[in-house]
Amino acid sequence: MKKTFLILGMTAAVLASCESDDTPDIVINDNSTVNNTTINGPGGTDSVDDIVNLSGVYTEDLNLSADTDYVITGPVLMANGTTLRIPAGTTLRAQPVGVNAYIAIQQGAQINAVGTADNPIVLSSNASNPGAGDWGGLVICGRAPINSTPDGSEDTATSEVGGLSYGGNVVADNSGTVQYLRIEYAGGAIDGNAELNGLSLYAVGNGTTIDHIQIFEGSDDGVEFFGGTVNVSQVAVVNAEDDSIDWTEGYTGTLTDVYVQHGNNHDKAFECDGYNTDFSNEGGYFSAPNINNVTVVGTGMAGNEGIRLRAGTQGIFTNVVVTDFEEAFDLDGDIGDNATGQGVLDGLLQVNNVTFNNVTTKLKNDTGFTFTEADFISGDGNGTGTDVSSWAAGWTVGIN
Repeated sequence: MKKTFLILGMTAAVLASCESDDTPDIVINDNSTVNNTTINGPGGTDSVDDIVNLSGVYTEDLNLSADTDYVITGPVLMANGTTLRIPAGTTLRAQPVGVNAYIAIQQGAQINAVGTADNPIVLSSNASNPGAGDWGGLVICGRAPINSTPDGSEDTATSEVGGLSYGGNVVADNSGTVQYLRIEYAGGAIDGNAELNGLSLYAVGNGTTIDHIQIFEGSDDGVEFFGGTVNVSQVAVVNAEDDSIDWTEGYTGTLTDVYVQHGNNHDKAFECDGYNTDFSNEGGYFSAPNINNVTVVGTGMAGNEGIRLRAGTQGIFTNVVVTDFEEAFDLDGDIGDNATGQGVLDGLLQVNNVTFNNVTTKLKNDTGFTFTEADFISGDGNGTGTDVSSWAAGWTVGIN
């Protein structure tokens, strides 16, 4: 699992301006600029022929228009007290510069990105031949609890890329609303310990609404939870090169209706940690989400793992279908700080109603604890997973 304190030198100058009251310029393709973060096309008129470049720290609300072409040319940072509004049908494209281009909703800011099934919001790459890792995706930072921090004493930490603060004690923290959003060709890494995902959720609270989300062709994880309490539903991850769903640092929300579709040589469908093992579990609790209605589809390749549970994570999986994996559930840990197996014995890590299709090993136990398959899995053969066709039709891409 990845460290959470690296600050990118290449964005340090931008981030240093977080304390400034200056509103960043919005550059239009005719080289004119406006100090105004309400955008309805150049000169106040809607025009699909003009391009608006977005980058910098925004200290006022940023209101976008579905009739304008936007290009993300660097970090787009929404400051405390501001709101980024993206209407249905809007497309934003990022320059293919890896993690140097991303959208970040900082603590105290909000995003209001409400699409529809007929008019989703799309965040994509501006490359002529887009590919995974072209840009850094969407980052949301909240003030909900986390259980592991760099210095072992505070309840806040900083994000892997950009050094953005997250964490606190506001369980119901509200970072806004995201619905019917597709994120394409995002994610990527500076090195093995500093990465961005399609959707990175840092200590996001359960006052935030997130549903109908797709991550398509990402370079790192699809959706990663760094602590927090947010509830997410109707999420599809297709061809994430690393893990499709990842959690750590004490995530305790609910995931409902999750569909994962793997490509070749990709990593886990779920990779789940109870806390960040680079630090320590100062919060004294483990990640413990509820996960309902899950379908994960692999490739049948040798060595593929569907769901890896480790570092003491807890969680109740209900109504699951696992297809085409050599190993369905791989539990890792020890009898010390990483007591994943103790969660099984205590009934805090369980799978209820699951169906295995073309799976060689249903459960691999590397926890140091002794328990049976029946202690962990009940209702074998009774899982139906999520009916992805009922909620993903029309606004997603690439689902078989």
